[in-house]
Amino acid sequence: MAKTTQFQVTPEQAKDSDFLKRKIKKELHLKSDDFTFKWKRRSIDARNRNIKINCTFSVYFDGEKAEEPQLFVAKKELKGEIAIVGFGPAGIFAALRALEKGIKPIVFERGKDVRSRRRDLAILNKDSIVNPESNYCFGEGGAGTYSDGKLYTRSKKRGDVQRTLEWFVQFGADEDILVDAHPHIGTNKLPQIIVAMREAIIAHGGEVHFESKVTDFFSENGEITGLEINHSDKHNFNRVILATGHSARDIIELIDGKNWKLNAKPFALGVRVEHPQDLIDTIQYRGRLNDDFIPPASYSLVAQVNGRGVYSFCMCPGGIVAPCATDTEEVVTNGWSPSKRNNPFANSGIVVSISPEDFEDNSPLACLNFQKEVERKCWEAGGKNQKVPAQRLVDFVEGRKSKDLPKSSYQPGLASADLNEILPDIIAKNLKAAFITFGEKMKGFLTNEAVLHAPESRTSSPVQIPRDETMQHPDVKGLYPCAEGAGYAGGIISAAIDGMKCVDAGE
Repeated sequence: MAKTTQFQVTPEQAKDSDFLKRKIKKELHLKSDDFTFKWKRRSIDARNRNIKINCTFSVYFDGEKAEEPQLFVAKKELKGEIAIVGFGPAGIFAALRALEKGIKPIVFERGKDVRSRRRDLAILNKDSIVNPESNYCFGEGGAGTYSDGKLYTRSKKRGDVQRTLEWFVQFGADEDILVDAHPHIGTNKLPQIIVAMREAIIAHGGEVHFESKVTDFFSENGEITGLEINHSDKHNFNRVILATGHSARDIIELIDGKNWKLNAKPFALGVRVEHPQDLIDTIQYRGRLNDDFIPPASYSLVAQVNGRGVYSFCMCPGGIVAPCATDTEEVVTNGWSPSKRNNPFANSGIVVSISPEDFEDNSPLACLNFQKEVERKCWEAGGKNQKVPAQRLVDFVEGRKSKDLPKSSYQPGLASADLNEILPDIIAKNLKAAFITFGEKMKGFLTNEAVLHAPESRTSSPVQIPRDETMQHPDVKGLYPCAEGAGYAGGIISAAIDGMKCVDAGE
């Protein structure tokens, strides 16, 4: 019978298979070498100067084998159809799950396929030209495809999480994601995995339509009856999964125009801070830099300021700050890392919690309108292009415009500005207090070597599309609001799980 054992080793020992086998033998008091072992969990403990790796292993005896993974297997015959709006992680995994259930998924994605989308991103980074339908948020794979591929989730449903990770491995991800405490695929590797998933969906009878934007919904007697695509083509459906992501504002406005119920939702907004990666390594690893045995260091920070949460979000070691606007008159930042996380900078969102109660406006779009206002103001401050208003960290805290700016990974460029004058007081004042606290927690974090990029505003949807206990919209039966765009998930894994749950709920 398999056993589990846990212990700590040095980073060097964690990569030595012979040492690990001897250690397991000693920990389990085994007399024979006749056993095999497999990593179950791995994480870094950098709280002390001597860095350790937390190890959990499954150990097998008498030829016993590890549990078989939960692989995607499509049914051969399909009965019925389901429309899926959006081809991010929720839409992709919903389509795969539909095929497992014997249902034909028909996907409508407003953006382009991976390869075409890459060209639009190159134009955005080089020439500051935003394509509203093909950018870092819209297109095959959604926001995660070209903005990092972190797979960390707080979901407590380990079975669903494990299955989702195993499907990623099935379609080409490294098996390390099954083991690491904070799994990560990387922007350089995720696109080909997404393509493999799309090809499987089509091969098993599904359809995926790119550059197919939903421009209207049709309903009768409180039930969904169909979709309009690109202002012309009508398609009849009685089941629609709405998996559009957190930036599909036109869908929110379309639903609002039909007087279908929407709710304003708390979200968070702030800046993206970028440090030299070597500085973060030095702070977190007590002077040791990342090497062949430990990865570039990350951090997680949180503070309560005036009763409001301020925290790090989507921290990217060895990463790049990216322009993530989805329209022409706005500036938005986000961050991503390649699989090796080997760029010279570390970046993270530092964001302030915002609540609908912060506004006199009681409409469901109150938080969305606030988000829009900040993004437009930053666009104007940056020069009405994709240059981002920026400021050195200490200069921001001390209230002075930076005379010059350090090198940044943000390709469209920086424009020196006093963010205290651009960001609303509710954001700027709480950020300043939090940065002082973070500087006390991480000695060296509060430095003018760091530069702030504004804004980090697409942390989650500022609007919730409600659903009842059957996961359908209370006003429109057959419409399944799903994942981040509807306010029910936060990241690739939780969005994928929610996509599968919406399919299951519609059986």
